[in-house]
Amino acid sequence: MQRKGLLLILSSPSGAGKSTLARMLMDWDPTTRFSISATTRAPRPGEQDGREYYFRTPAQFEDLVATGQMLEHATVFGNRYGSPRAPVEAAMAEGRDTLFDIDWQGGQQIRASALGRDVVSVFVLPPSIAELDRRLRSRGQDSAEVIAGRMAKSESEISHWGLQAERLRRDRQPGLPDFIRSLEQEFAGR
Repeated sequence: MQRKGLLLILSSPSGAGKSTLARMLMDWDPTTRFSISATTRAPRPGEQDGREYYFRTPAQFEDLVATGQMLEHATVFGNRYGSPRAPVEAAMAEGRDTLFDIDWQGGQQIRASALGRDVVSVFVLPPSIAELDRRLRSRGQDSAEVIAGRMAKSESEISHWGLQAERLRRDRQPGLPDFIRSLEQEFAGR
């Protein structure tokens, strides 16, 4: 008998390492399907429609949302992002797992959907706030203003860690609350 596919959600602040972990998981298990998001942002050099993202106009994106074709969607740094429903449901029916590289809000929307019981969620924490800041700056693709916005969003996302830590429950991680407090103190000292 064939099993129903899982929805594997990796969430983290920008720069914490979820994309690296996603690539490692895909290399380890090539049967896992990566959920390609739709976005209204313009393609970056070398990006192709349907490979990195499905690039859509704002009107096209809103039509996808209005007709229920998105599992989750949000506006992030002025652009719309979302996960198309049809490819995910097709993969699940084939018994293939789908990996999502999305923020915590998108993960919440999927968990609250009819597919919520098929979700396994992992929230990736950065080793430190200083390292997170260094990683964002070393990418060389964002302005100082965008980096500041990403750092502010990271603080909010990290504050929701208790909602995301499904595989590593708090009662199994005695040092985790102290680590979270140290990250929050780093934000306070910035």
